[in-house]
Amino acid sequence: MAMENVTSTKVSQMRTFFILIGILIITTTLIVFAMPNTEKPRLSYTTGEPWTNPQLISPGDILINKDEKTVEQEQQDALRNEYLPYFTYDEIEGDQQTALFLEKYGAGIQGITPYNMQQVATIMKSIYTKGIMAQAEYSQLLSEDSLYAFMRVDAKQATRMFVKDIYSTKSAYEALLADPQVEKFSELLRHCNINEYLQPNITFDMRRSEQAKQDIIAMIPTNSGIIKQGQEIINRGDIVTEEKANMIDSYNDFIQAHSNDETYEIYITKGVQWLYVMTLMMLFMMYMQFFRHDYLEKPRSLAMTITLLTVFPLISLLIQYFDPRNVYIVPLCLAPMFIRVFLDSRTAYMLHVVMVLICAASISDKFEFIVVQLTAGVIAICALRELSKRSQMFTAAFFITITSIIALTLVKYLINRDVTLEALKHPYIALTVNGMLLLLTYPLMFLVEKAFGFISPVTLFELSDTNRDLLRRMSEVAPGTFQHSIMVSNLAAAIAREVGAKSLLVRTGALYHDIGKMANPVFFTENQAGVNPHDRMKPQESAQLIIGHVAEGVRMAEKHGVPDVIRNFILTHHGRSLARYFYNTYCNEHPDEEVDEKPFRYPGPNPFSREQAILMMADTVEAASRSLTEYTEETISTLVNRIIDAQVAEGYFHDCPITFRDIATAKHVLIERLKNIYHTRIQYPELKK
Repeated sequence: MAMENVTSTKVSQMRTFFILIGILIITTTLIVFAMPNTEKPRLSYTTGEPWTNPQLISPGDILINKDEKTVEQEQQDALRNEYLPYFTYDEIEGDQQTALFLEKYGAGIQGITPYNMQQVATIMKSIYTKGIMAQAEYSQLLSEDSLYAFMRVDAKQATRMFVKDIYSTKSAYEALLADPQVEKFSELLRHCNINEYLQPNITFDMRRSEQAKQDIIAMIPTNSGIIKQGQEIINRGDIVTEEKANMIDSYNDFIQAHSNDETYEIYITKGVQWLYVMTLMMLFMMYMQFFRHDYLEKPRSLAMTITLLTVFPLISLLIQYFDPRNVYIVPLCLAPMFIRVFLDSRTAYMLHVVMVLICAASISDKFEFIVVQLTAGVIAICALRELSKRSQMFTAAFFITITSIIALTLVKYLINRDVTLEALKHPYIALTVNGMLLLLTYPLMFLVEKAFGFISPVTLFELSDTNRDLLRRMSEVAPGTFQHSIMVSNLAAAIAREVGAKSLLVRTGALYHDIGKMANPVFFTENQAGVNPHDRMKPQESAQLIIGHVAEGVRMAEKHGVPDVIRNFILTHHGRSLARYFYNTYCNEHPDEEVDEKPFRYPGPNPFSREQAILMMADTVEAASRSLTEYTEETISTLVNRIIDAQVAEGYFHDCPITFRDIATAKHVLIERLKNIYHTRIQYPELKK
C-alpha cells in the first residue's frame, strides 16, 4: 500500500510538472509572437537635445527620407501649381439637342418664322462647339481663378483650355438670347424653353483627374539625398537638428528593412526572444518552487500569477505598436498590487521584476524603463501592505505617479545633464495617465476575486460587518452563540497578529464558524436558560444534532453567498474531533461495550491553513473556559495547555503549516487574554446601617 501511494504521488507530481511546462511554453510563445521581429530596436532621440548614444556610422548607402510634413507640403504645392482637372467633351450632345429643338419648333411659332428657327439652331450649334459646362462645376472653377485652366478630352486628344472660353448652362442661355440675329425676337423665344436644349456637353472625368493627381504626386521625391557607406551620421554629444533627425530616421528604416528581408534573421531573432522570455519565466517558477511551493499546488494561485505575467506584457507590446513613447501608459503596477493583496509581498515583487524585464526587451530606453517601473512597483507593494480602506487605492496611485515622475527625471538627468522640460513632457503625461488607470484597481479587484476565487481585505471587512443579514439574524436567534463568536474572533485575531497570520481573515471566519447553530439554538448550552433538552435524548442523537451544525452552517453560507475561504472555517473549526461530552457519556453508560466513534466524530476535514488552526484553538479554549469554576492564572493556564496539547497529540494540525512556535505563542495569547477577560474583581463592602 505504501509503495502504491509513493508511486501515485510521483505520477501526480510528474503530471503537474508537464502541465506547468506546457503552460510556460504557451505563454512564452504568445508574448514572443507579439514582440517586434527586428533584432535591433529603433534608435530614439529628442530633436534639439544632444545625441546620447554612441557614434552612428552608416552601414551602407542610405537614402535620406524627407519627413512626412515636408513631403506633404511639397505635394500640395505641386498639385496647386501643376494639377489640371480633366473634362470629357461630347460632340454628339449638341447635334442631338439641336435636332430635338428643330423637331418641335422647326415649323416656327407665332411671331417667329421657320427661317428664324434655323438661325437659332445654327447659333445653338456654335455654342455647343465651344462647349457647355454644368453651372455648379463652372462656378467652382471660376471661384478658384478667373483664368483657371482645365484639360478638355475629346475623341482624339486632350486640349488645355480656359474656363472663360466656354459656357456654363446659364451663360449659354444668355449668349443665345443676346445674339444680334435672335435679339429682336428673344422675348417670344423665351416661351420655347430654350434652356431645356442647352445641356452640358463638357463633364468632369473623375478617373482621369485622379490619375493626373497621382502622376504629379509620384513625381515628388521622398528623399533629399544619400548617406554614403561609412559616413558618420551623428556623434555622441551632437545636437539632433531636423536634418540629423531625418538621417537617424532613415538609418532606422534601413536597418529594419534589411533585417526583415532575411527570413533566417527573423527566425534567429524570435529564437533569442523566446529563450530570453522562457528563462525569465523559469526563474520565476524556480522562486515559486523553492519559496512558495504551496502556490504551485493551488490552481487558482498559479492561474492568477501566470495570467498577470502574460497579459500585462502583451498590453505593453500592443501599445508600442501604436506609439513607442506611450509605453509608460500601461499600469504595470496593477499586477504586483493584486499579488500583494491576494498572496504576499515577496511574490508580488518577484513577479513585477520578471514582468518588467520581459517588457524591457522591446524598448529602446531599457535602463530608464526598468528603473522607473521597479521603483513604482516597490511603492505599490508598500502602499498596500495592509489594505483596509478604499482610500488606500487613491493614495497608492498618487504616490506611484509622483515617485515614477521623480525617478524618470533623476535617471534622465544622470544620462544627460542638459535634459529639458520639453523632452520630459510626453513621459510625464504618460505617467499621469498611468496613475489615473491605477484607480481601476478597486473595480478590477472584484473581477479578480470572482475569476480566481480569492477574497480581498475589503471584502472581508464587508463580510465582518455584524449588521449583515446572516450575522444580525444570529444575534437575534442565537445571542449566546453570537457572543461566543465575537469572543472567539477577538481571541483568534490577537493570535494571528502575534504569529504573522492573516488576522482579518481569521476574525471573519470566526464570526461565521457557528452560524449553523441558528437551526437549533436551544440545543447549545450558550443559548439555554436552565432547561437542557439533551437530558431527554440519547447520547448518539445529541451528538448527531450537535455535529450537524457544521453541515447546516455550510448550507447557510452557500445560500447567502459567503465565499469558499470562509466556508472552510465552518468545515474545519472542529476538524475530525469527537463530540467528547456525549462520547464519554455513552462510554460511561456502556462500560463493557466496544464503542463505535463514527457517530460521535465530526466530518472534518482537519484545518489545512494556519488561520483555521488558530480558530480551532481559540474556539475550543473559549468554549471550555466557560466551564471553569474558578478563574485564576493557574486554572486558565492548565485549561489552555491541556486543550491545545491534546489537539496537537491527536494530530489535528498535521495538515496545516503551523509551527510549534506559533502554537506556543497562541497559548500565551489565550492565557493572557482570558486572564484579562475573567479577572478577579474585589468585593464591594456593604454600607452598615
